[in-house]
Amino acid sequence: MASQVGQRRLALFVFFFLTGLALSSWVTRTPAIRDGLGASIAEMGLIIFGLSLGSMVGILLAGGAVSRFGTKTMGLIGMMLISSSLFFVAIGVVSSLAAIVSSGLFLFGIGAGLSEIAINMEGADVEAVMRQPVLHALHGCFSLGTVVGASIGIVLTAIDFPVAWHMALVSLICFPLVFYFITKLSPDLGRHAPSAGAPGAGKTAGAALYRDKTVLFIGLIVLGMAFAEGAANDWLPLLMVDEHGLDPAQGTLVYLGFALAMTAGRFGGGVPLRKWGRKAVMRGSAIAGAIGLALVIFVDNPWVAGLAVILWGIGASLGFPVALSAAGDSGENADARVKIVAIVGYVAFLVGPPMLGFLGDTLGLRSAMLVVLAFVLLAAVLSSALDGQKRPAVAATP
Repeated sequence: MASQVGQRRLALFVFFFLTGLALSSWVTRTPAIRDGLGASIAEMGLIIFGLSLGSMVGILLAGGAVSRFGTKTMGLIGMMLISSSLFFVAIGVVSSLAAIVSSGLFLFGIGAGLSEIAINMEGADVEAVMRQPVLHALHGCFSLGTVVGASIGIVLTAIDFPVAWHMALVSLICFPLVFYFITKLSPDLGRHAPSAGAPGAGKTAGAALYRDKTVLFIGLIVLGMAFAEGAANDWLPLLMVDEHGLDPAQGTLVYLGFALAMTAGRFGGGVPLRKWGRKAVMRGSAIAGAIGLALVIFVDNPWVAGLAVILWGIGASLGFPVALSAAGDSGENADARVKIVAIVGYVAFLVGPPMLGFLGDTLGLRSAMLVVLAFVLLAAVLSSALDGQKRPAVAATP
């Protein structure tokens, strides 16, 4: 049993890592993609809107799809779409067609919406079986993937390596790993047979969870913290280039600093979580993230902004995994609670940030980030919703 759970955890580590790698691969090249397409900030917002649209489709489908087919099947479909999406981005760059780049991001969004809900549910289940924090480390692997992707992006940007070849190579790396590790996931997790009770009973129970105050507050917390993470992943290189005067390589280097901070915060999160609990960790994280964001927004100094990004990253690092873990402990029907909070989180992470492009074109990206700051401050205020939650004992499975 221990070996089986360990294999599931390893597979989840790989899937989180690959998602981060794929995401940061195109994020770090956004200045080059923007220049190659000759796009403005507003036009880049429209291109990235493909990601938002795809994410909404994936997220809207994820709940019912996981209930019908299980986390393993939806994880496979989602990860294959993520891997395939980079080929479309490559084709769009070569042909200088923004619509194809946006279509690639649309596929990425669908894949992320489907797979991330599925693998987070798997992660919450593994955490429950192992009776120790796991989700923060899984999300740490996502951040580690962004670090590796950003590091590669810095080198390839510095040597002016073609963006299209970069995207295609990352895609080719992902495919065989997905096919191998998908076999390690639970075949039936998340799959629910039609209820034998009264018609519509399942829908009624689901609606009740959406009205649960604890789930609502945790959802609002993850909304703010995931928004902070997603805004950096979509806009940080361009923010540093356009608003703080850095060149593209320096902008990518700042993004790498953010990714490293996220990775350190997540892998190191187990100790403070065990020592101080979720409420204190979440509140401290949100405050740190808010300070970092405020410095980037209000201080007109590239060195201060670059260093403040470290605070931004550390602050945002534990928000998503801690909220998911808290959702799993917030009452009965744990997998449904995790699914609801994960959906809210991925809406904020994948759908919210592209909308900042429209504000950024009118007000500037720094001013647009005020919206993110407001949501992070809200998460700090609502962190008391995590007070008193403790993981219940889980009977060992023979």
